[in-house]
Amino acid sequence: MFTGIITAVGQIKDITPKGDGLHLKVELPATEAHYLDDVVLGDSIALQGACMTVTEKTKHSFSFDVSRESLNKTVGLDQMGSVNLEKALRFNDRLGGHLVSGHVDGVGKVTHFAALASDADGSWLLKIAAPLELAPCLAYKGSIVVNGVSLTVNLVEDQSDVCIASINIIPHTLQHTTLGGLQVGREVNLEVDLIARYLARMLEVKAL
Repeated sequence: MFTGIITAVGQIKDITPKGDGLHLKVELPATEAHYLDDVVLGDSIALQGACMTVTEKTKHSFSFDVSRESLNKTVGLDQMGSVNLEKALRFNDRLGGHLVSGHVDGVGKVTHFAALASDADGSWLLKIAAPLELAPCLAYKGSIVVNGVSLTVNLVEDQSDVCIASINIIPHTLQHTTLGGLQVGREVNLEVDLIARYLARMLEVKAL
């Protein structure tokens, strides 16, 4: 389990084919010299919101395998570049975001990303077109995970083919995650609220 509170930003530095998937190496910046001190082989780390298992580790890097299934259901794990990182939640940790499983529910697309002219503090408005099947789990003031980051939905607009979720991004989040590099048209990993997911499933079964 995770919280959606990003604890570091790493860089995918090496991508090697392995079976039907990939073997990836992520390096940590010098400012995160001790980030991996408490990580052992087999531990879970979420990258861009997708839970992966550490298979190799050095002082400043770790490696993991990505299956074809994971590659088919996510974005950003098959190319070099920056990735949001979060180590698995411990029972005595603060739950600063919300309960996150690290299982991507769908891929959305950025339809709007710009500074709010009315916000002197520098917040940005992010709008994401989510797959229609995720719509029942998206609600006003509900939680959503975008590329591993726990965020609050401020508006939901149901359309014929997608569900548009509007989110305000504060400057701190822009500076300490990869969200600051988003652009219109960019695809993102989405995970809906864990409780909403199960409630939607319960209602679906009850209606049968």
